[in-house]
Amino acid sequence: MGLLGKLVAQIEFKAGGDVFHELFTHRPHHVSTTAPEKVHGCDLHQGQFGKEGSIICWKYTHDGKQRVAKQVVEAIDEEKKSITFKMLEGDLMEIYKNFIIKIHIENKGNIDLVTWTLDYEMLNEDVPHPITLLAFFIDLTKDIESHHLGKP
Repeated sequence: MGLLGKLVAQIEFKAGGDVFHELFTHRPHHVSTTAPEKVHGCDLHQGQFGKEGSIICWKYTHDGKQRVAKQVVEAIDEEKKSITFKMLEGDLMEIYKNFIIKIHIENKGNIDLVTWTLDYEMLNEDVPHPITLLAFFIDLTKDIESHHLGKP
């Protein structure tokens, strides 16, 4: 079959894993203030920020193009500091049958790590793996860190 894929990246986050988890779980509409050149907004369509089952819509720029992603917050685990988004509509759904993004924060010693996991199913064999999207999330993580540490 070969149409299923998974990409994972883990990035050290010096501004505190709790800060990152809080931002994406309870205040995703503030992500645009930390990385305005990448994320232009996050609107609540149904439910409440920080609650499972809520539907949000992201506006962002990826690969030089304005994009949209409508997602449901599929799972939140405050203890494990993780949040899972399932794609409902948007640019990615034109080439992927399913697309799930999970953000997990863990602490190893005195180091906080942000792990991005992309689980996806491609519509056909010609669809590229979302490597540039994973790079986007790595860069976004670094931008958020710089913002919270007060670096330009």
